Amino acid sequence: MPPTADIGPIATDAGRLEPIAPDVWVWLGTDGTGRPGPNVGVVVEPDGITLVDTTPAPSSARALNTELKRFGVPVRRVVYSSSHVGSVGGSAVFWMAARYGRAQTNALLEQPVPTDAYQRLIPGYAHDYDDTFTTRPVSHVVDAAAWLTPKVCAVPVTGQQDENLVVLVPSAGTLFTGAFATCGTTPDAWDGDPERWADALGELREQAAVVVPGVGPVADDMALVMLQAYLYAVCDAEGDASRIPDGPWDDWSDRALDAVNVERAVRLASGDRSVPTAMLRRLGIAP
Repeated sequence: MPPTADIGPIATDAGRLEPIAPDVWVWLGTDGTGRPGPNVGVVVEPDGITLVDTTPAPSSARALNTELKRFGVPVRRVVYSSSHVGSVGGSAVFWMAARYGRAQTNALLEQPVPTDAYQRLIPGYAHDYDDTFTTRPVSHVVDAAAWLTPKVCAVPVTGQQDENLVVLVPSAGTLFTGAFATCGTTPDAWDGDPERWADALGELREQAAVVVPGVGPVADDMALVMLQAYLYAVCDAEGDASRIPDGPWDDWSDRALDAVNVERAVRLASGDRSVPTAMLRRLGIAP
């Protein structure tokens, strides 16, 4: 067989595994520079492991894969919470797993890989985003809530993108939000819908006592409440980030994303679904 993506450089300080409940874990990831980065949900069952997202890059996914060997069973399933690189960047490492995602995620993963944009967005893993970088497409499209295993239920939601997935593990009282929620850092709604996102967070609040966000520490349902309040404030700001009132988000990191989020909300209100100029500036492709 030709070389596979699970063989190669392994990132240092890429994250660590922490227990949540029996056979339920979280990989608390980093952005490659030691700061909090995309997390991965880990659910261990007799037939194998289910992952919620795959880390942002192959080298970080290999670090996770090394830690998963302690469980003695293979990675059987991967759930993509979004098509963003933080969710799918390490997917090639888990090349033998079934991959569950929404139709939108499937379509976007068939597009050319924007490696230059990834290098700017996640500079800590820029070395991973070269000409050999690739992701794995969705193998199973999920359009309705579905039990993937006796423990794992995938639930379609809308807001961070048009089509997202979150994962419930009811036996552990745990919700893995993937890209659909952050804790302690500002969300990025550049291709989402802040109002619909906020509405959906309210519906998720009562589903589990433990919330594992896509970025940030494990929390409770109040993390969803605070994120919901922030997104409603974004919608009310009428395109002016300075109009976002004081709140729990005052101490969040990356508040420069306020400009992206309020611009996106205003564009959607007028029927414009184009990428906010503020986001294009972050990518270095707008003055």
